[in-house]
Amino acid sequence: MGSGSFLKVLVSNLDVLAGPIVSLAYPLYASVRAIETKSPIDDQQWLTYWVLYSFITLFELTFAAVIEWLPFWSYGKLFFNCWLVLPYFNGAAHVYEHFVRPMIVNQQVVNIWYLPKKEGSDKPDDYSFVYMAASGQQFFVQKVTIGRFNVL
Repeated sequence: MGSGSFLKVLVSNLDVLAGPIVSLAYPLYASVRAIETKSPIDDQQWLTYWVLYSFITLFELTFAAVIEWLPFWSYGKLFFNCWLVLPYFNGAAHVYEHFVRPMIVNQQVVNIWYLPKKEGSDKPDDYSFVYMAASGQQFFVQKVTIGRFNVL
């Protein structure tokens, strides 16, 4: 009876018990070990993990009212963190390369300028779209036409 109820409590609280170990304790230990090595590969793995962990934490803080209604959120987060942390899967590098890096590093800026027509002019209103690459070296202005507006 004693060991059966202990296992039942252990399984029912797996997310509460394993979550901090998987999400914080092991990554903290591995990060300290990575700092002490000369290889930049493990540094990148753990720095990437901490960036993703901060995104997860910000997501949870922002949507806490919605997340509390999801019954399997804690288990899903635990499995996702296991996938991110375990070197066998290399999940942190995958998520960073395919999702985070394209959003942050290759961010492109599009500005829309509205230039109203001059009084007495029969020209339509003017919209100019300005595209600048993240590096700031590429730059062009394009006029676009939508309906009666000059746009392309």
